[in-house]
Amino acid sequence: MQLLVWYDIYLIEIMGKVLGMGNALVDILMQLESDAVLNELSLPKGSMQLVDGETADKVLQALGNGKSSKASGGSAANTIHGLANLGIETGFLGKIGRDSWGDFFRKDMEFKNISPLLLESESDSGRAIALISPDSERTFATYLGAAVEMSAADIPTDIFQGYAYFHVEGYLVQNRDLIRQALVKARENGLKVSLDLASFNVVEDNLAFLREIVSDHVDILFANEEEARSFTGGLNNHEALDYMGKMAEITILKKGSEGSLIKHFDTVVKVGVVEANPIDTTGAGDLYAAGFLYGLIKSLPLEKCGQLGALLSASVIEVIGPKMDEERWAAIKSEIEHIIG
Repeated sequence: MQLLVWYDIYLIEIMGKVLGMGNALVDILMQLESDAVLNELSLPKGSMQLVDGETADKVLQALGNGKSSKASGGSAANTIHGLANLGIETGFLGKIGRDSWGDFFRKDMEFKNISPLLLESESDSGRAIALISPDSERTFATYLGAAVEMSAADIPTDIFQGYAYFHVEGYLVQNRDLIRQALVKARENGLKVSLDLASFNVVEDNLAFLREIVSDHVDILFANEEEARSFTGGLNNHEALDYMGKMAEITILKKGSEGSLIKHFDTVVKVGVVEANPIDTTGAGDLYAAGFLYGLIKSLPLEKCGQLGALLSASVIEVIGPKMDEERWAAIKSEIEHIIG
């Protein structure tokens, strides 16, 4: 009897554990007094530019000691942070450099009780410098660094043990051997696989491969309208949802101000939005995924899962960057209790 009780407790502990995998980046948010520095740095306003390490350092030097903040980031890491803030046991697999940026990334994860399963490289750690104009427009200078050096050979065979969900960001699909082997190993270990398509241009550039891995290995698929349109060859709304729903057990189509559509086999649920005062949409999709996965972990109906996703998404767009303070998280948890009933 004691053995059975222990086993039941063990199942409860692991059934909600989530492992994320993605680009390990330090997000550096810099608020600009004017857009003049963008011209000086040859960074088109509103763009996302991939830069080398030297250029990233030059950007930071040019900005001096202006108002800034930093946090461990990357799409999957943002989702994992969201789940950790809601009390879910989590881990994150990525690659960092042996430098102060990598140390910061690790410590920021540990501060939220996220298990940092971080490989190390001699290259500098990746960082995404977000330059915020006075009108709230954001311009990115992103140095991927060590983050993109993770390979299929780097994935430990036992890393999935004890986890129930595996959440992956679409930005990794250009490293096809890595993502294919990770998804295969996750499924072999009995994990539910969750994939966020991440960006429509990533989908366009890797369409055949993405369709293959979604069909073969993905249980939960997140896509916004542009990503869904690219993935389905131009379909919209319910047609796009039906197309994707034939490949994944649960499909979520995020429609911005129109809410979201959720499909589970033959069941389709529509979820509205939560009113917000948007300042910055960074992290909106990542936090939607966190809220939705939290609902699944708690065995909630799909509609409530979507409502939790909408709540977290609406909350994060009211702040600068993809991270929220403790006061806002306390308010979110209170609202979650109301939604769950």
